[in-house]
Amino acid sequence: MITDKTLLKAYPQIDILLNEPLSHYTNTLTGGPADILAFPTSVKQCQELVEYANDHQLPVTVIGNASNLIVKDGGIRGLTIILTKINKITSHENLVVADAGAALIDVTKAAQAHSLTGIEWAAGIPGSVGGAVFMNAGAYGGEIENVVVGAEVLTSDDKVIHLNHEQLDLGYRHSSVQENHQIVLSATFSLSTGIADKIQKEMDRLNFLRASKQPLDLPSCGSVFKRPKGYFAGKLIHDSGLQGFQVGGAQVSTKHAGFIVNVDHATATDYLNVISHVQETVYKKFGVHLHTEVRIIGDEILNK
Repeated sequence: MITDKTLLKAYPQIDILLNEPLSHYTNTLTGGPADILAFPTSVKQCQELVEYANDHQLPVTVIGNASNLIVKDGGIRGLTIILTKINKITSHENLVVADAGAALIDVTKAAQAHSLTGIEWAAGIPGSVGGAVFMNAGAYGGEIENVVVGAEVLTSDDKVIHLNHEQLDLGYRHSSVQENHQIVLSATFSLSTGIADKIQKEMDRLNFLRASKQPLDLPSCGSVFKRPKGYFAGKLIHDSGLQGFQVGGAQVSTKHAGFIVNVDHATATDYLNVISHVQETVYKKFGVHLHTEVRIIGDEILNK
C-alpha cells in the first residue's frame, strides 16, 4: 500500500486521496481501495499525474463515471485517476465537443438545447464521454462510432495527440484507445440539425423504454455481457432459468436478465461469482460463450 504523501506535497492543487475505497465511486457500490486516487481538473494536471506515475514506476488506471465497471475487492495498486472534474461541453454549428469527464447524458442535453440530432440514443447511458469512446458505447441502434469524428488522447508517455475517426478504430465495444493504453481527454461529435421538441420527445421515449425494461432502481454495472453473434445475452440467461440467481448480495436481475444488481451489500467477489456461474450455465445449456462487456479491473485480494 502507498502510505507516503510525496504526491500530495508535489501537487497540492490536485484533490488526491490515499487508500480510498472505490466502492464510494462505482455504480455497483463495490470495490476495494485505490492506493492513490486523484481528481485532476485540467489536461495539464492529468499530464502531471501521468508523468509522476511514470517517474515513480506506478501503474496508472483511469476511471470515468464507473458505470460499466467492476473493481475487485483487493482494489487498485498505483495511481487511479477519475476524470469527472474535467467536464466542459461546448458546441459550434453541428459539432459538440465534450471533455472526457462529462456525462454522456449531459452531451445529449446540450445537443438537444442546440437542436442537434443523432445522439438521442445515448440519453439514458450513465457513462462518461471518455468511457463511451473507450468502449464505443451504444444503445437502441446507435453507437459512438456513428457520431464521433475525433478525440484528443493522452499517450502513456505524457503526450497529447489527436486521433481521427479512422485512427480510433471503433468496433463493437472496442477502440484503439483500449489497445494502446491511452487516456481519452475529449471527443468531438458531428450531429445534424433537427427540431428541439422532436429531439426531446425521442429522448423521453427512449428513457421511458429504458426505465420500463431495466432495473434502474438498484445499483448495477449496466449490461454485463457482450451480445453473442446470433443471440441476445439477456434471452440466453433468461432461458437458462437464471433470473433471481444470487451469490451474497449480487443477483441476476428479475427485471432484465442481462443485468446483475446489488440487492444486499454485495462485494465485487459476489459479482464475479455470479458472472462465472452465468457463463458456465449458459455454455452448458446452449454452447454459447458469454464474454463480459463490463470492464473488470483490480486485485482479487488486498496485499498488506
